[in-house]
Amino acid sequence: MADVVTIGICLLAVILLMVVLLLAKGVVIIKPWETGLLIRLGTYRRALRPGFHVIMPFISHVIRVDMREQMYDVPRQEVITKDNSPTNVDAVIYLKAVDPEKAIFNVQNYVTATVALAQTSLRSIIGLMELDDLLFNREKINIELRDIIDEATDPWGVQVTKVEIRELDPVGSVKEAMEEQTASERKRRAAILIADGEKRSAILVAEGDKRSNILTAEGERQAQVLRAEGERLARILRAQGEAQRLRILSLGSTPLDQKSLTVLSLDTLAKVANGKSTKIIFPFEISKMVEGVSEYLGASQKTGEHTVHELRDLEAEIGTSEDILGTIPKPGEIQAQLEILGKEMAEENAEIDSIVQAGKGDDVSTPSEGLPDDVMKVLHKKVKKA
Repeated sequence: MADVVTIGICLLAVILLMVVLLLAKGVVIIKPWETGLLIRLGTYRRALRPGFHVIMPFISHVIRVDMREQMYDVPRQEVITKDNSPTNVDAVIYLKAVDPEKAIFNVQNYVTATVALAQTSLRSIIGLMELDDLLFNREKINIELRDIIDEATDPWGVQVTKVEIRELDPVGSVKEAMEEQTASERKRRAAILIADGEKRSAILVAEGDKRSNILTAEGERQAQVLRAEGERLARILRAQGEAQRLRILSLGSTPLDQKSLTVLSLDTLAKVANGKSTKIIFPFEISKMVEGVSEYLGASQKTGEHTVHELRDLEAEIGTSEDILGTIPKPGEIQAQLEILGKEMAEENAEIDSIVQAGKGDDVSTPSEGLPDDVMKVLHKKVKKA
């Protein structure tokens, strides 16, 4: 009896174990990012969406396909560019399965196949480009490579979303040549900058010389104007003074008779004789003067009468003082002319100030030669103030 119970317990345990095995083989849970492909007796039945599914155990199995976007590394490889420059290239590729049936049934391993395709396509694209284009057109290479791979993997149900070149590393000799080229380019740019600086410096120096010459010419013009104006005014005053002196002398000598003129002549002769000169030249005939002296002393003929002229008679004969001398400026008029000259000088000084102020930022040098001392002092003061 005990043996029968033991056998029954063993059978029950075996049955329970078989039920557990059947449940384990017949229950499938598909995760949210997966798609299951149900295969029964070697035949594809249907796709299993995420969730709980029951299948027939032992004769059915499920192939899980990850539908997430995944990143894979494209192995580093050495590629020869169009200009025969060996370059090491490393890239990454982003892909995802959009059609699980094609990804499983149309290709043996879609990940390995896509990475290998990316590797060969990268070699082909870079082989058609020169090294300089390769270094400066990474984005273009990424887009072109993605389009080629995505088109090739479309029958596999795989979508390539992005391809990025991670590293472009020319080999040692090419890198050294690139460094030399970069150094030469920098030297060329430095030479261009130096030449441009020298050109601008020459322009500024020429501009400064031009403004200096302008200041020199302006100062010389002002000095010449002032000197000419002063000389003109001095000549006018001297001429008017001389005219006045002659007028007074003429009017004063009118009432003099022959005797008075003889006395003046003798007085003039005495003054000339008092000089230190050994040779005396008389501007009149001495015999006539002696004859006049003798007549004055009564040694010969009788002195004739001399009629004294009135001022109106003299003006009737030789004209009035205004006719002879012209308009004589009064002290007030001379002062007015001096004030006008002062205003003109002030305007000229203001113009010099504006020229100096305009050239202050350009290092304009003040003129050093050709200017009068007074103009030089003014200009030096203006430059120091600026």
